[in-house]
Amino acid sequence: MTDSPMLEQAWREHRPYLVNLAYQMLGDIGYAEDLAQEAFLRLARNDHDGIEDVRAWLTVVTGRLCLDHIRSARTRLERPDPGAAVETTASPDPDPADRATLDDEVRAALFEVLNRLSPGERVAFVLHDVFAVPFEEIAETVGRPVGTCRQLARRARAKFATTASRPVDVATVEHRRVMEKFIAACATGDVQALTAVLDPTVWGVGTILVSGREARQVNHGPVDVATNLLRYLGPGATVVCGPAGEPVLLAFARRRLFAVIVLSIRHGLVTKLEATADPLAR
Repeated sequence: MTDSPMLEQAWREHRPYLVNLAYQMLGDIGYAEDLAQEAFLRLARNDHDGIEDVRAWLTVVTGRLCLDHIRSARTRLERPDPGAAVETTASPDPDPADRATLDDEVRAALFEVLNRLSPGERVAFVLHDVFAVPFEEIAETVGRPVGTCRQLARRARAKFATTASRPVDVATVEHRRVMEKFIAACATGDVQALTAVLDPTVWGVGTILVSGREARQVNHGPVDVATNLLRYLGPGATVVCGPAGEPVLLAFARRRLFAVIVLSIRHGLVTKLEATADPLAR
């Protein structure tokens, strides 16, 4: 992107975080990657020598880009298309191409919650409740007073609480930190950083979906679990948190979901991983 050492370092350190942040707001990995890229392009064009906290600056810019995108998407959805026609005839035989995929199911679960929120509520909720961004920075992102941003987050929580199929609870700060470290380690392929968030007694079970059957693989211990994970989730894959910051990770390749990883976290360490992967999607 540039020859600047500072920008290269920022890209390595903060891109996984920004993609994850954008995904939590948008629910679309393609847009999330594009907007994270745009944030870095704006950083490259900015006088970054005067920026005290690069991560905070990128968070604000990415939040604004996501807010603009959400508002634009909602406007397009609310505008009627006079040329649209409704198809009322359904084929009695299901088309194999219409089968529900892992990507469809996860995307539907995410948007069931997000679509209940206004653009401002969504941004305030994700930034504060999932990523612990101070309301002062959220106010700068949303362009509203701090008190209003607190109200937006409060209303979002209330709507979230009334969602029938919502997850049991929003991830704790401890879980969020563990998942961020996990994602960063996968992005760089750093085995040591990954083993650092794994409990000494960790074990992982992977279920591979192939040709209508399931193949299982079990690993024990931090080194074996981390080494096996990075074969699939290392550089080349994009890993983000699942809906509402729950201890669930989603892995994408070429913007297609190919794996879902459920983490069991205790005392700041991952004690168990349960992964389901569709190799045909990779």
